[in-house]
Amino acid sequence: MDQIKLGTIGSGAIVHSILDNVALTDGIRLEAVYSRSQEKGAALAAQYGAKKVYTDRESLFSDSDVNTVYIATPNLLHYEPVRRALLAGKHVICEKPFVTKLTQARELAALAKERGLFLVEAAPTMFLPNFRILLRELPKVGRVRLILSSYSQYSSRYDALLRGEKPNVFNLEFGGGCLMDINFYNVLLNIALFGRPEEAVYYPNIYSGAADTSGVMMMRYPDFVSQNAAAKDTLGVNSFQIEGEKGYIYIEDGSNGIKSVRVVTKTSDETFSDQPLPDRWHYEVKELTRLMLAEDCETLAAHMAVTLDAVAVIESARKKAGLLFPGDDPA
Repeated sequence: MDQIKLGTIGSGAIVHSILDNVALTDGIRLEAVYSRSQEKGAALAAQYGAKKVYTDRESLFSDSDVNTVYIATPNLLHYEPVRRALLAGKHVICEKPFVTKLTQARELAALAKERGLFLVEAAPTMFLPNFRILLRELPKVGRVRLILSSYSQYSSRYDALLRGEKPNVFNLEFGGGCLMDINFYNVLLNIALFGRPEEAVYYPNIYSGAADTSGVMMMRYPDFVSQNAAAKDTLGVNSFQIEGEKGYIYIEDGSNGIKSVRVVTKTSDETFSDQPLPDRWHYEVKELTRLMLAEDCETLAAHMAVTLDAVAVIESARKKAGLLFPGDDPA
């Protein structure tokens, strides 16, 4: 593949964050957009220079000029368009969280492998230069004994919930909730660094008639415990701290962005960053484009393995916490 020719499904804020950086990145361009609304689709296409607008999804999938589909629908609506795009022979980049069920995730990963297609979850974490620094510096703190992470981001949609509305992000019917939204990043970083935990238990704050608006995910590993708090109904300081027997690592601004990596031991205190730009999507689009054009199947497969573990952990924990989505079996 000499160029990623992108077709998009979705028109929310995250799509603009991605397309802003597609416009700045060599080797990838926007070819077509899909929207149920011709007006919204045309506006998005005009803003980012797409040649085509579709209001029928199958027409996008059958477009021979599109080789990659980017999907950013509500959480519970990822599975079907990913499956249809793969069946149509397209590479797929799907927004986080990938899907809500491990059975679906495994099916889609197997389908992509069978057809020789790339399938990637669009979560910036593992594409960031500072994630590679984190991997490099982690051995300095010795045996890890404790992880403490916090990610709070007060949402205007929480205000809408308090007014009696039910926005998608807090609606179980669409796979919403804080665990699926921002605590996802805490879980993903744990798994990317340390693999799948032995046990994961989620303690949610649930708004009446809606999903979780905040909560704490406890993850137990053989040698340590990881405590991961996240909230869309509070303000707070975002951080991710890894504590070991020889020192600690403090991640500024937490798991979503890894702004800098401070490494403190008994004899040193150093802070590292290879991310001069504040826009984490810049690094995601740039690195994802590089990996796909280089056909780096090994790295992308490793990313999908982390995705599968994250889906498994989150699905199990949320079901045990009573957060059931349409079509779920009880835990």
